[in-house]
Amino acid sequence: MMTAPAVATGYGCRLTIDLGALRRNWTALNQVSKGALTGACVKADGYGLGAVPVSRAFYQAGARFFFVATPDEGITIRHALPEDAHIFVLDGLFPGAAPLYVGERLMPALCSIPMLEEWLQACIASNEAFPAALHFDTGINRLGFRLNEASIVKRMVDSIGYKPQMIMSHLACADTPKHEKNRTQLALFTSVLAQFPGIPASLANSAALMTGRENHFQMVRPGIALYGGRAVAGRRNPMTRVVTLEAPILQIKEVKTGETVGYSAGHTVSRDSRIAVVAIGYADGFFRSQSSSNNRPGGKVAIAGHYAPVVGRVSMDMIGVDITDLPVQPLPGDMVEIIGPHISLDDVADVSNTIGYEVLTSLKGRYSRTYIDGDSTSQGFVPNE
Repeated sequence: MMTAPAVATGYGCRLTIDLGALRRNWTALNQVSKGALTGACVKADGYGLGAVPVSRAFYQAGARFFFVATPDEGITIRHALPEDAHIFVLDGLFPGAAPLYVGERLMPALCSIPMLEEWLQACIASNEAFPAALHFDTGINRLGFRLNEASIVKRMVDSIGYKPQMIMSHLACADTPKHEKNRTQLALFTSVLAQFPGIPASLANSAALMTGRENHFQMVRPGIALYGGRAVAGRRNPMTRVVTLEAPILQIKEVKTGETVGYSAGHTVSRDSRIAVVAIGYADGFFRSQSSSNNRPGGKVAIAGHYAPVVGRVSMDMIGVDITDLPVQPLPGDMVEIIGPHISLDDVADVSNTIGYEVLTSLKGRYSRTYIDGDSTSQGFVPNE
């Protein structure tokens, strides 16, 4: 009888996720939002880090309210968490899916009249007020009831005596605290709440939680800050690093003056150089925007604590790194820091002209993924009053 061949593991990139850092970040935010319940956004597979382990870490820290995008995501963590975990589905109620939500004890963030009608019909059919949130659009023009629908929504819920679990909205510019739209949306949200007295409210994501207590209401729902990313533009990021990403050196190349590195021959070396070929590329979430040419600098990595620039195009499976000036000379097999103590998640986002959210949720490459429980501590912060 033939047996399956052994599968090699541990030879490529290494992604290390610190569950202890996740717990500390949740605890730090929970301290800032005292007086409000602190949830945890775990959508997009826990921001790319694994929905089940990160949800369990947040639960251990004290979180009891979790936010996902889809019912599939909700089911995944429902089966991983204790019975007292409460799970909101931010995409709302998919048509015909009310029995699924009820059976899995998922709470849709209802955002349209048809969604509300289907949910109330399910409640009437079972003679039970299944919990759900009402999501109002106060200016971001994504999901949400229009403000002029608030009176219709109120009549519908009042007609059967239904009380929603929560009224919620989402800020468009929370990462820019001085933006006028934040004040406008807060005022509009407050006007909606006046029509639903006694119902808990939620407005704040990570940035809104960190920059103003007026945004906290009864529930905050942080996301990126939990995972160590920068939530507020132009400010020091106080959160504990969660992710370390490393990749091995495959080969050291001696490149002569005038030779080119990588696709399209966009980077010509101006001196004899040593180039380390590293086993990571855009298939692993290392963006092509970190490529360099003679006209444009690219990203950088760290080797033994020293910075080394990316040279040439980022390809699917590898990058070139100039190690000529390093005080130590690495060898094939040595690991290169892509994200870690010297290259932050925000550093990678900035040079890639994107945000930490996209960097994290792109970490789906060919990684050996390891979960640890590190002992680093959060620096802590206080919000603007």
